[in-house]
Amino acid sequence: MTDDHRVGPPSFGTERETLRAFLDYHRATLAMKCEGLTDEQLREKSMAPSTLSLLGLVRHMAEVERAWFRRTFEDQDAPMVWSEKIDFQAAYDASASTRAEAFTAWEAEVETSRRIEREAGSLDLAGYQPRWGEEVSLRMVMVHVLLEYGRHNGHADLLREGVDGTVGA
Repeated sequence: MTDDHRVGPPSFGTERETLRAFLDYHRATLAMKCEGLTDEQLREKSMAPSTLSLLGLVRHMAEVERAWFRRTFEDQDAPMVWSEKIDFQAAYDASASTRAEAFTAWEAEVETSRRIEREAGSLDLAGYQPRWGEEVSLRMVMVHVLLEYGRHNGHADLLREGVDGTVGA
């Protein structure tokens, strides 16, 4: 990995500023875990029978961003990125994927998520989560996606160590 260019969350700030900063910090962490690796290394799987790889995590997080921001607040019928039905597992199959493909999709979804959050008048903005069949607040979505990144960045730590021995932030 190259130098750590992530911007840490503020020690003080509004709820929204803090949630936004932690999300961006975790997004940057996932990207940093993939720095300096070839497509082949990014596709390396953890261990049988798992199909989990760093590239699969990036693809999965593109699906998460889309499902929780775009589909909840803008277009409930927006198709998933890598599956015709709601299948988050499909994204993990990165066997034919490349860094360019995965990161282009993920970065586009992140930008859509950021725009939706910026344009929202309040964290109390209600959206409809079609998978759950109920309304949820922007606050809940931001916390949920933050938890997804936290969990998967832990996976990314282990995957990166397995690829080339690199540990740490």
